[in-house]
Amino acid sequence: MKLVPLLAILFLLGNVAHQAPRRAAKVTEYGFHVVHVYPHDATAFTQGLEFRGGYLYEGTGLYGRSTVRKVELETGRTLQEVKLATEYFGEGIIVIDEHLLELTWQAQIGFVYDQASFRRLRSFGYSGEGWGLASDGRSIYMSDGTAYIRCLDPVSYTETRRIKVHDGNVPVTQLNELECVRGEIYANVWHSWRIARISPEDGSVLGWIDCRGIIAPEELHDPEAVLNGIAYDAMGDRLFVTGKLWPKLFEIRLIPKK
Repeated sequence: MKLVPLLAILFLLGNVAHQAPRRAAKVTEYGFHVVHVYPHDATAFTQGLEFRGGYLYEGTGLYGRSTVRKVELETGRTLQEVKLATEYFGEGIIVIDEHLLELTWQAQIGFVYDQASFRRLRSFGYSGEGWGLASDGRSIYMSDGTAYIRCLDPVSYTETRRIKVHDGNVPVTQLNELECVRGEIYANVWHSWRIARISPEDGSVLGWIDCRGIIAPEELHDPEAVLNGIAYDAMGDRLFVTGKLWPKLFEIRLIPKK
């Protein structure tokens, strides 16, 4: 074989290899160990969950039943509550700078409350649907049921950018309740038993938490009683999960699968 054709073939092969997409590395899968089980209001359609100052803050949904509440962790007892008007379907919440923020599903309006008194201070608008909220203290992260997480300014609540969440080349949709945990965003995927661990920088999925088996099927009495609700106690390094209409809330420790 002549030298020129051989060089041409090697060049073409190298060019094809350069253009071929790389396969994404498999992300880590996690199981869980239940550290403690706490009671949870089985009538609460959990949409948002936060842990602050030794208490849980919870946002619940459904028209005519939506609330924001402060809950005693050990007993599940509601200590403080405000009800939404019947035209609003409550969604995700966060506690930030002594304020409590709440989304609504399709009304394109969010509410700001004083954390201590639960007095409503103001409202803010956004386009599309509101699902979940989380904050790392610098940014507010908002899900809307798509594969995108919106980043909001923590003062004006206006959108500054969007993060597309993806596992390799596959977009991850139906992102629901959110929580910031040690520099990552944890996200429930609606109607699934999995929680995605997401990089806030580029939206890549860093790991998956499989929560199958955490609660017995006979304890759930509604098809919408799905996993939804993540709270993190940063001071005690404790992770809590629950679901819509679940009678229990679980403190869990993650275990990498082999």
